[in-house]
Amino acid sequence: MKSMLPLLLLLTAAADPAPPILSPERIKADVKTLSADDFHGRGPTQIGEEKTLDFLQGRFKALGLRPAGDQGYRQRVPLLRWTRNRAAIALTVGGTTRTLTPGVEIAASSRITGTTAFRDAPVVFVGYGIVAPALGYDPYKGVDVRGKVVVALAGDPDVEAGRDLGFGGRASSPAARTKLSEAQQRGAIAFFQIHDTFPSSYPWLQLAKSDAVPGYALDTGTMPAAFGLRGTLRNDIGVAMLRQGGLDYAAAKRAAQAATFRGVTLQGVSLNAETEVAMDRVVSHNIVGVLPGTDPAAGSILYGAHWDAYGENAFDPPADRIRNGAVDNGTGTATLLEIARAFAGAKRPRRSVVFALWTAEEKGLLGASWYAEHPVLPLATTAAQFNLDPHVVLGRTRDLELIGVGRTPLEADLTRVAAAQGLKIVPEENTEAGWYYRSDHYALAQKGVPGVYFRAGRDLVRGGVAAGERERARYNAECYHQTCDEYDARWDLTGAAQEGSVAYALGREVAEGRGWPGWHPSEAFAAERAKTTDQRR
Repeated sequence: MKSMLPLLLLLTAAADPAPPILSPERIKADVKTLSADDFHGRGPTQIGEEKTLDFLQGRFKALGLRPAGDQGYRQRVPLLRWTRNRAAIALTVGGTTRTLTPGVEIAASSRITGTTAFRDAPVVFVGYGIVAPALGYDPYKGVDVRGKVVVALAGDPDVEAGRDLGFGGRASSPAARTKLSEAQQRGAIAFFQIHDTFPSSYPWLQLAKSDAVPGYALDTGTMPAAFGLRGTLRNDIGVAMLRQGGLDYAAAKRAAQAATFRGVTLQGVSLNAETEVAMDRVVSHNIVGVLPGTDPAAGSILYGAHWDAYGENAFDPPADRIRNGAVDNGTGTATLLEIARAFAGAKRPRRSVVFALWTAEEKGLLGASWYAEHPVLPLATTAAQFNLDPHVVLGRTRDLELIGVGRTPLEADLTRVAAAQGLKIVPEENTEAGWYYRSDHYALAQKGVPGVYFRAGRDLVRGGVAAGERERARYNAECYHQTCDEYDARWDLTGAAQEGSVAYALGREVAEGRGWPGWHPSEAFAAERAKTTDQRR
């Protein structure tokens, strides 16, 4: 009979999800406020930041949270900002030269300040551009790319291989994020990926619309290594370049999946470019509040969500210049506020609870990364973290989707707590998207802080998986990071409330407990956590 219990729990969860603990209506009201046009899309360092910060710190104050920043609730996050003022790019293929218009055929940025230019630069195709000696991969072996343009495929060798070649199968691996640095180390003057929607997990339009957005990095006092032009080529441009070099795109992808693949100079292909870039120092802010626990020596837990979106952009169509970020991440921010309200209105837990609203997630997890180096409570005694970053607005659902399966024993507790609310846990569907490495929890996981990142699943009570997937696909194709990510009065925020309710219940359990969640021994983050074992009692 015992062996049937998990199956019965799953069947119950699928048939009868409980009403959420948190309020969908309050979450919806805050999403409406945060995504209103007078917040100007909540762009860090833009006009909408001050209004956003005022609203958020006002809510924290009303809830009685203790200010934990270096300026009240505000934690300063110093940033470097690169603004591209001009770009002229031309591609020569087989003797014919064509202009590549930024934001149309190419998305390009540079972090070299001032005016830089190169002419008739040869182009080298390096397959996936990943160097992994332990697996035998080095597409640069015997290939000189100094002073040349490097072009690579999106993703990693086994995302589309149909088997695990050592990079995690269909799931995107951290190795896919090393391509730029590999090209840079070898003296390339430019690096581009060929866009492909499946391994990238987003359509070309998202990149095109973001082309002129400034680039940011943390201002740590040391300037990062400068690198010339980098970005993405629209798929048809990349395919034409490969064709000129005698390579079929599909065949090239298959060939590059092998560890024996070596880079190829594309004969008859060259690139001209001239850019003008300005760099300045700016400051944005995290908002951080603490609900003190009853035992100051017991440690803490942390809830995080990023408040930023893409802001107001002059290059958008005049009819709508604001990317309001209602879903991404108005919903996560509003859900965190609702979780904070639930904690503030209940009995104080043993451990303190940190509520952090991050800036500049869309710029590279910068606010969370700054906090990871400057935490308000020690990370060594932060028992667990929970990240609120939904990807789509969904109604009442039967499941929650776990991102990054198999990393921590905390997942078993998540499954149990979710089942108590009538929900089942399912593994993420689109592992090629690499979501685990694309949201703020990752900055803290790298410091060893365990956690689970999950969001509302797609098995909807009204319409099932088909309806949930239809809405996810529509949002991803049309509105993700676009101007149509706007508040809709017809939205049902029950899915966000269900996600937040499980995060609240599990977090409260950890906050009232004495145990210390950890990582599975095989997980790389476990070694980082082990460095501070003596600080946890």
